[in-house]
Amino acid sequence: MDFKQIDYLLEIRRTMSMNRAASSLRVSQPTLSYQLRRIESEVGFEIFRRTGRSLEITPAGDQFCAQLSAMRTEMRKVIEQCQNIGGGFKESIRIGLPARSALRLLPDAIRRLSGEHPEVLVTPVFHPYDDFSKFLAGDTDMEFIEMGSMSGFPGAREEHLYYSGIYLIVRDDDPLASKPMIREEDLSGRRLMVGGGSPPQLVTVQDRVIADANVGYYNSHDHDTTLINVAAGSGVCLSPGFLRGDDPGYRWVPFDCPERFDCGICVREREERPPVIRFMEILKKVYSEYDGPL
Repeated sequence: MDFKQIDYLLEIRRTMSMNRAASSLRVSQPTLSYQLRRIESEVGFEIFRRTGRSLEITPAGDQFCAQLSAMRTEMRKVIEQCQNIGGGFKESIRIGLPARSALRLLPDAIRRLSGEHPEVLVTPVFHPYDDFSKFLAGDTDMEFIEMGSMSGFPGAREEHLYYSGIYLIVRDDDPLASKPMIREEDLSGRRLMVGGGSPPQLVTVQDRVIADANVGYYNSHDHDTTLINVAAGSGVCLSPGFLRGDDPGYRWVPFDCPERFDCGICVREREERPPVIRFMEILKKVYSEYDGPL
């Protein structure tokens, strides 16, 4: 299969119509049908079942298209990055992080590096929190981490960047939104969103608040689901400051507790490329000079 055939297949999956897919792809319907038969003959299983004028995707076809879609997305990223390198950049640094806010000073660090090394391209790679599979596979050169989280992986070197506090997320029209600091007693009678892969330190704080402050709780699957529930007025949420976004309608208020997150960056112990080492130094300097909330 080539890229064009993959695109044909994914467009048929999207539209679930040979006619609409052919129109979108600007090919004739007989050409698209012929290509689909070739693909199915090559892979050895039926992807779409034709029932009169309608199409029905088979279970195998559904799984196949899902995998192809993910692969095509990654391939586009690789092609775009290589085009950037071919367009004048001589070296690339890929840095993994769970959210833009985890390294909110990253743009400043990139600007400083570009001033010294205009030939170096820095590319953020976003992935789920605490998922270091891309780094371990060699797909990223650096990773945002909580200090200590890579201690079990030989050959990884951690460097501290900053400490992040815990915040309460509320609707911006919530009475708690006007407070400069939230204390446990302020949450009495409230419902707290918990779960969703919360870091251990945050779980400790959540458990203490629920036990001591007459607070109910509601299990939420992930951070985005939690934010939707907060916006809907279903509850409030405690969150690490390094996930603090700029979404309208929410207020992040500092929460009074001793726990905080030691945030850093990780590279491979054997990393010797001067731009990578220099970028580490710049990141540390940028954060050491910053005195705002994190």
